Amino acid sequence: MPGELMEYTLAEVAVRNGKAGSPTWIVIRDAVYDVTQYMEDHPGGSELISEWAGRDGTKDFDDFGHSADAMRLLKTLQVGVLVASDQAKNRKKNATDGPKELAEEQLSPEELMKKRRSKRRMFILCG
Repeated sequence: MPGELMEYTLAEVAVRNGKAGSPTWIVIRDAVYDVTQYMEDHPGGSELISEWAGRDGTKDFDDFGHSADAMRLLKTLQVGVLVASDQAKNRKKNATDGPKELAEEQLSPEELMKKRRSKRRMFILCG
């Protein structure tokens, strides 16, 4: 269907980091943008974009604040969206679920109890 945006993973975006002749892509609010041609025209300089090349720059983008004109220009550079599993809301959930569960599975029952008691003591002290 014409007009549909391609879906990309964070790994696919990471490869497009502007190094070794690759294009420069960034992620802002789960949308993927090809900013290769815009880099030199960026009012703050290309270094600001390069810092987030191949990664999610949403926080810094939002913290700086951009005009309505900048937002319209950004939309013209969109090449896709992140796949659902790599979107910000799911990255946070997946990052907290996986490693913690795996780490606790590897502990012996005694070590697990000791860890839980330590957490409880810390909660009581810090409240």
